[in-house]
Amino acid sequence: MSSDFVIRPAIPDDVANIAAVHVTSWRETYRGTLVSDVVLDSPDFLPSRERFWATALTDQRWAANRVRVAEVEGELVGIAMSGPVIGEEWIQHLSVLYVSAQHHGAGIGTALLDAVLDKTKPAVLWVGDPVPRAQAFYRKHGFVTDGTVKVEDNIRELRMRRAAR
Repeated sequence: MSSDFVIRPAIPDDVANIAAVHVTSWRETYRGTLVSDVVLDSPDFLPSRERFWATALTDQRWAANRVRVAEVEGELVGIAMSGPVIGEEWIQHLSVLYVSAQHHGAGIGTALLDAVLDKTKPAVLWVGDPVPRAQAFYRKHGFVTDGTVKVEDNIRELRMRRAAR
């Protein structure tokens, strides 16, 4: 674990590395809890994430989103993405925040969160349940559950909100 990291905007050349962090983080975080091994071990899992990130970084429909990556010694180890809530553009939606497990506790998650969310605007996110580490991280950064729960693809998530500061 290193405390020396760089946060920077994502670029299309990062797609493969972003997808790899995304897939690895899901496997580290959700195996045995929220996501079935069938999904996590699917041969299409990594290619589907690569397609998603290629679109997120190049398609004009995603232009309002902020995507940032974290690097340690040139290796991509974290990703974050936020964008406006459709119909409520004054609210930010944190849709992605993952840091490789070996770099948890180094401040990378906080730096990514701060890089994609404007503290002067309210923000919302969905967090897996149960994923106590992530829920605690978001509470530490001012997010509170608002009682809204959704279940999609057998994954239970809680909505958390943070007021503008």
